[in-house]
Amino acid sequence: MAINIARRKFIATLGGAAAWPLAARAQQPAMPVIGFLNSASANPFEHLVQAFRDGLGEAGYVEGRNVAIEYRWAEGQIDWLPALAADLAQRQVAVIVTSGGDVSALAAKAATSSIPIVSTIGGDPIKEGLVASFNRPGGNLTGATLFAYSAAKRLELLHELIPKAVTIMALFDPSDPVVVLDREAAQAASKTLGLQLRFVNAGTMSELETAFETVDRDRPDGLFVGSNPFFNFQRDQIVGLAARHTIPTIYPFREFPAAGGLISYGTRLADTYRQVGIYTGRILKGESPTDLPVVQPTKFELVINLKTAKTLGITVPNSLLATADEVIE
Repeated sequence: MAINIARRKFIATLGGAAAWPLAARAQQPAMPVIGFLNSASANPFEHLVQAFRDGLGEAGYVEGRNVAIEYRWAEGQIDWLPALAADLAQRQVAVIVTSGGDVSALAAKAATSSIPIVSTIGGDPIKEGLVASFNRPGGNLTGATLFAYSAAKRLELLHELIPKAVTIMALFDPSDPVVVLDREAAQAASKTLGLQLRFVNAGTMSELETAFETVDRDRPDGLFVGSNPFFNFQRDQIVGLAARHTIPTIYPFREFPAAGGLISYGTRLADTYRQVGIYTGRILKGESPTDLPVVQPTKFELVINLKTAKTLGITVPNSLLATADEVIE
C-alpha cells in the first residue's frame, strides 16, 4: 500500500507539473528557471536550500524576483530520479542543480548533455565520470565536493574521546559509491590506532533498526557513521537510535550533534550549498561549467554536544574542547 501511495504521489508530481496552460508554455519565461533536483524530501534540507539561495543572492539572483526555481524531490525513491531529471531537461531549464548524493548528479548527467549542471558531489567526480578533471571539468557539469577523506580523522577523534576503546563499529550504506573511499580510509586508520573495526550496513529505515540491534548485541565501544545522503536524510532517527542504544557515536556533519548526536567532524554542508548557489548565478550570467573548477573543501569543523556526552557518562577531554569549532551545551 505504501509503495502504491508513493507511486501515485510521484505520478501526480510529474502530471501536475506537466499540466501548464498551453499559453504559458508557448511564451518565453520572463525570468530564468533553475531546476533543483534532490533524492530526499524538502524538510531535512530546508536550511541547506536557504544556503543555496544565499549563494544565488551573492551572485545577484533572488528567487521570485529575477529567477524562478522548480523543485523536484524524490522523497527517498532513488528510482524516481531519472524521470525527474528528464522532466527538468524537457522543460529546458537554464541550469539544473543537484544534491542529495551523486545519484542525483548522475541522473541529471544522463538526462542532458547541453543544460549546465551544478552539483554537490559526495564522492570522486572523476572516477564517477561526472567531470574530466577538477580544474577543467570538460563537460556540462561542475560543482563543489563534500568528500575530503575525513574518515580517518573522525576515527581518530572518536578514539581520543574514548581512549579505552578497542572495538568500533562502522555504519555504511552499501548503495552509495562514496562508501568504498570511506571504508578504505577508516580501515587504514583503525590499523594505525590499534582498533578493531567492524562493519554494519543499512540503506533503508528497517535496515537501520536491524543495524542498531546488531550494535546492541555486539556492544562495541563506539560507532562510526559514514558520510551518506540517506543517513543525512534520516539523521533524527539515527541520533535517536544511538541514544536508545547508548552508543557513543561520531558523525560526518554538524547537523547530527545539532539534533542531539554526540560529536561530528567534517565539511560544512551549508558552505557547499552556498558555493553551488554562487556557481549557478555565474552560469546564469553567461559563464560555462567547463571554466568553473570543481571546488574542494578547505574548512572542516568539529562539533561536540556536551549534553549528550553527560548523558552517556563521557568526560570530554580538554584537548577536544579546546579545538572544537562549536560546543553545544
